[in-house]
Amino acid sequence: MIVFLAICLVVGIVLGYIISTPIAPGLMPYVAIGALAGLDTICGGLRSTLEGRFDTAIMYTGFIFNILFAFGLSYLGDRIGVNVFLVCAFIFGQRIFTNLSVIRRLLLTKWSDAKERKAQARAAESASQSGQAIDRV
Repeated sequence: MIVFLAICLVVGIVLGYIISTPIAPGLMPYVAIGALAGLDTICGGLRSTLEGRFDTAIMYTGFIFNILFAFGLSYLGDRIGVNVFLVCAFIFGQRIFTNLSVIRRLLLTKWSDAKERKAQARAAESASQSGQAIDRV
């Protein structure tokens, strides 16, 4: 699943460079909020994968719902004269940084656990080899 998301991200970036259609200035805040909402969902999906509780349906519905909700909230704020765009950007930014810090901790924990298991395996192997050497004498 993560490979599929990474491929989609790369394809989207490549298409963005190839097509390079300018975005209307009035739509730029909505596109930025949509991108932040999508990035938040991707970071949340990666976090849940590392925690072992990933659910595809939650990922897809969360992705669509976050983007539509952010668009709608920004549009509503724009119509009533309140700059809700900044609030959405702050909230999604905070969630992205929180998810990234948890992802970093999970990866460091997995890395240190793997390193510790290797050291224990080497110690057990050297102990068994030294035990075999004593048996030969």
